[in-house]
Amino acid sequence: QVQLVESGGGLVQPGSSLRLSCAASGSSVSRYDTAWFRQAPGKEREFVATVRRSGTGGRIYYADSVKGRFTISRDNAKNTVTLQMNSLKPEDSAVYYCAASSTMILSSIRMPSQYAYWGQGTQVTVSS
Repeated sequence: QVQLVESGGGLVQPGSSLRLSCAASGSSVSRYDTAWFRQAPGKEREFVATVRRSGTGGRIYYADSVKGRFTISRDNAKNTVTLQMNSLKPEDSAVYYCAASSTMILSSIRMPSQYAYWGQGTQVTVSS
């Protein structure tokens, strides 16, 4: 099994950038479809981005709300998955979670239920 630990959250002003990191242990992150989700108070957990596991072409998926602003990437050597967030908006404020799946149903790749492994989350607050 893989264990996931997020880091890099914080308080930033609108228009700023932030880089989140998800460190994996116990298994190689390249064996999993690895995603970022976020959850704001009173709202459901929301898909942000996924990078598919090695052997599938490493295709990347983004939510429409972050496309063009956020970039997900995987570093197999460091066993990490990173979310680079640019042009941050107040509505991006949420707890951000890293998640991993070894049994993905591609049509449901944006659904939290597809991911069996989760980190504890890191808070991102975008405010002036």
